[in-house]
Amino acid sequence: MKTHLSSEQASFIVRLAWEDRTSFEEIRERTGLVESQVIDLMRRELKPSSFRCWRKRVSGRVTKHRKLLELRLKGDRSAG
Repeated sequence: MKTHLSSEQASFIVRLAWEDRTSFEEIRERTGLVESQVIDLMRRELKPSSFRCWRKRVSGRVTKHRKLLELRLKGDRSAG
């Protein structure tokens, strides 16, 4: 699903996606975009090498997924 965003909106979402403390769930609540849409937006907006760096950075990062973070805070060490 393609979403038409202004350059300001796209920049805002890119900033949120780069922040370690902002989960994909929070991005969805604030912008309406689900994780796959954020990934598509990042792929379009970033240089290929920057996109790969971002994906490597967020893959498995517990703070990007609220459920993983909650498990980690409860003491489940296998959550990332």
